[in-house]
Amino acid sequence: MIDSLDFSLLRAAQNGIELTEKPYLLLGEELGISDEEVIKRLKLMTEQGIIRRFAATMGHRALGIVANAMVAWKVAPQDLERVGTILASSQEVTHCYERELAHNWPYNLYTVIHSRSKEDCLRIAKELSDATSVEEYKVLFSEKEYKKTSARI
Repeated sequence: MIDSLDFSLLRAAQNGIELTEKPYLLLGEELGISDEEVIKRLKLMTEQGIIRRFAATMGHRALGIVANAMVAWKVAPQDLERVGTILASSQEVTHCYERELAHNWPYNLYTVIHSRSKEDCLRIAKELSDATSVEEYKVLFSEKEYKKTSARI
């Protein structure tokens, strides 16, 4: 469970922190606590599973990673756990989740791949298909990014 100070810390940190020699000091000053207390609270919230991680994020497009693909996989229900575990463990996969089947759409497992080219995304999807023995999948490329943010509190 988090207290009001943890909540304030998460709200302040979710917008990013200053890229300085002592970023936690500035964050702590904003909240009236020491930089050691900031670090301690972030570590504890991570250990408790309140936050998954506290890390830098990169603008992937600025790094030349311009191809984004959602891969929809048709996986037998009894094989979802095995396939999901393999896909989620792949370094190339940034998201992996199950969804209910939709009318006229037989795909129930989804992954997201980012790469430098569409061809590279297609190659990665094929390698994942080979690794999982799932042959039925669709690669859906992003055409335009309208909004991208992390979860907010």
